Amino acid sequence: MISRLTDSLDFHAQALSLRAERQRVIAGNIANADTPGYQARDFDFAAALRAATGSSRGGDDIARNVMGTPGLRPEPALRYAVPSQTSLDSNSVDMDRERAVFADNAVKYESTLRFISGSVRTMLDAMKSHNQA
Repeated sequence: MISRLTDSLDFHAQALSLRAERQRVIAGNIANADTPGYQARDFDFAAALRAATGSSRGGDDIARNVMGTPGLRPEPALRYAVPSQTSLDSNSVDMDRERAVFADNAVKYESTLRFISGSVRTMLDAMKSHNQA
């Protein structure tokens, strides 16, 4: 019974950690927009979440390889972003793309927080007796 209650929270906690890590990576890209030779980085959120939650083949081994040591900040496998156009200084940061991805990730981070809040509220309501309502 308890495992069913915590499974949803564990999933959302992993998603929240990955969203925070993705926000950090995107912010790094934006910060290095004028650095000559800097290559923009990103990661596949869906694949990292599958690996972190163990819902892909080889779950625990993949989660350890992709996410690092359990309990530490997630470190998904970063890949280089494909530049939309070339630049003279070999910098691949596309500020329009980075701003859009940053905003999208921020909205999804907020929605994950709301899912966690709603789950906790639902569990607390379920634990209350009828007389306490």
